[in-house]
Amino acid sequence: MTMNTQGRPTDAGSAGTSSTDTFTGNRGLQIEEALLFEVGRHDVTGVDLDEPVAFAPRLGKLARTSAIDLPGLSEPEAMRHYVRLSQKNYAIDSGLYPLGSCTMKHNPRLNEKVARLGGFGDIHPLQPLSTVSGAVELMAELGRWLIEMTGMTSVALSPKAGAHGELCGMMAIKAAIAARGEARDIVLVPESAHGTNPATAALIGFKVVTVPARPDGTVDPAAVKALLSPQVAAIMLTNPNTCGLFERDVVEIAAAIHAAGAYFYCDGANFNAIVGKAKVGELGVDAMHINLHKTFSTPHGGGGPGAGPVVFSERLAAFAPLPFVRIDADGPVLVEDEAALKSGEQPFGRMVAFHGQMGMFVRAVSYMLSHGADGLQQASEDAVLNANYVRAGLRDVMSQPSGDRTCMHEVLFDDHFLDGTGVTTLDFAKAMIDEGYHPMTMYFPLVVHGAMLIEPTESESKASLDLFIATLRHLVMRAKAGDVERFREAPRFAPRRRLDETRAARAPKLKWERPQPLSEAAE
Repeated sequence: MTMNTQGRPTDAGSAGTSSTDTFTGNRGLQIEEALLFEVGRHDVTGVDLDEPVAFAPRLGKLARTSAIDLPGLSEPEAMRHYVRLSQKNYAIDSGLYPLGSCTMKHNPRLNEKVARLGGFGDIHPLQPLSTVSGAVELMAELGRWLIEMTGMTSVALSPKAGAHGELCGMMAIKAAIAARGEARDIVLVPESAHGTNPATAALIGFKVVTVPARPDGTVDPAAVKALLSPQVAAIMLTNPNTCGLFERDVVEIAAAIHAAGAYFYCDGANFNAIVGKAKVGELGVDAMHINLHKTFSTPHGGGGPGAGPVVFSERLAAFAPLPFVRIDADGPVLVEDEAALKSGEQPFGRMVAFHGQMGMFVRAVSYMLSHGADGLQQASEDAVLNANYVRAGLRDVMSQPSGDRTCMHEVLFDDHFLDGTGVTTLDFAKAMIDEGYHPMTMYFPLVVHGAMLIEPTESESKASLDLFIATLRHLVMRAKAGDVERFREAPRFAPRRRLDETRAARAPKLKWERPQPLSEAAE
């Protein structure tokens, strides 16, 4: 079996009967396509290229000794390939994307238009600063908005995404501790945290100590105080947390951390829930990263691009990394090296070669200016409203680990409602694919058994949410009615059926290999 045929509905051994009985394998306009290596010719190309003039290769032992063996395609074949791939992709532009803790919100096309303006889209990081004053001014404006929304003192724009922002904030904390001449080496991390939190702390040499969570997933100040010591450097706390709840004791936790001489790092992945509603600086936070590609609508997914600026309190402002934007008497200035530093500025170094993700900066500012302060606040309010609307629509048929409690921007269910049905969280999620929905976040946070974390964001209309709720209610009813095979066979209508995921993880096929001739295979 070639790699692309695994999981086809017509494969031998697939559960149930085939839902495809056409000669081509196509179903209407859903085209079944072989790999390009299988359909392309390896001896031709769709482009006419002149023979290269004689030259002396400089690759030495690295020079290729065999043909590159790429398939040659005509232009229509290449175009059809990518169009067909796009038709198999699920995106926020095609339907509700309920991934919890990811904020998959609509990206207004105005953002894309602005980002493609010549003065932003065509600039290069190696240009002289004198030729990009407008870009520097936009960076300063972005920083001003972020500082105002969070109530913080300074901002580092250079981190490329959330985990990179976490690294930036924790490196600033480590630099501040070193500047005090202390050797604190412990970071407290709640057990409900994003996995990147303990990974980031460990990466830069801290020891991670887990803070136990209450049954509802929130952090008890008493549990934090019990772990405090002169060795504690910081706590990394997500607020709202990954259970979709606001940490109601955050001010008390911050006060205890500061009294112990430590710092408070806040994971800002869920900032979309509180923009315009709460300023983290007033809650006692010392550093927080902000995912521009979540909260401010820039494209999310596919590995990037992202942007994770970090805002700092007065306690850490001096340690923001290079490069950073300073507002001087003559306007914004991009400070790129230590020679340009002023008294009191103590950057811990630099994390990137240049300034960060300029395209994401432009899109975020476009979103901020088009919404205004009141619009950003309403977006947060609507995100929380939509999540609670989903909660209210499903609470009588799906179980909540925190009880019937108002959530923030995402609602968390567990798998207790499936007890005795023979259906698992994974089965339920696969059945959602057949209904045309990308599954919600599954099995996270880890503190909840069979977790199903749903974040509709503010982008969805009431009609969209009503259909989503009705679909999940229908699936719950079918599971409780004993229709187990429907779930175990799912997805039945996707281009690929369910694979043996354990086998796929342990023995993945990462490279296409030309099939052996039948005579050789028989031998």
